Amino acid sequence: MTSLNSVPLTLMVNGQAHDLELPVQATLLDVLRERLHLTGTKKGCDHGQCGACTVLMDGETHLSCLTLALSAQGHEIRTIEGLGGPDGELHPMQAAFIEHDAFQCGYCTPGQILSAVACVEGGHAQNDAELRDFMSGNLCRCAAYPQIFEAVKSMAGERQ
Repeated sequence: MTSLNSVPLTLMVNGQAHDLELPVQATLLDVLRERLHLTGTKKGCDHGQCGACTVLMDGETHLSCLTLALSAQGHEIRTIEGLGGPDGELHPMQAAFIEHDAFQCGYCTPGQILSAVACVEGGHAQNDAELRDFMSGNLCRCAAYPQIFEAVKSMAGERQ
């Protein structure tokens, strides 16, 4: 039964449909973490400034802390949990992050990896300046930027 403050909706997350009843003000981040138990997407600043909450919606980066879940209906949402293969194999970008030691504490890593995937798949890594600009919305408090940059650059080189 729908209350006055909630609405039924279906979210397509990592290829799976989820029928939910949510408050109209629920953010995609809170739904992913609290309702769907997909905790790879992190809550950092909750103001859209750090990129820890980055997810892919229809292949483009979105800050899930600023995205109402209601607005995500009808779109394909991809989180870090849905990035790898069905048998648990790593996505090539995840493997590149490991190869280049592109993480320290790991808190920003899911958002960094999803942004990196969108950067490379969207053709936004044609040169160093473009790559840096695209990735600038994702902060790393541990300052692993050189390694992150090299991981993304290595994958961009493989795609070309």
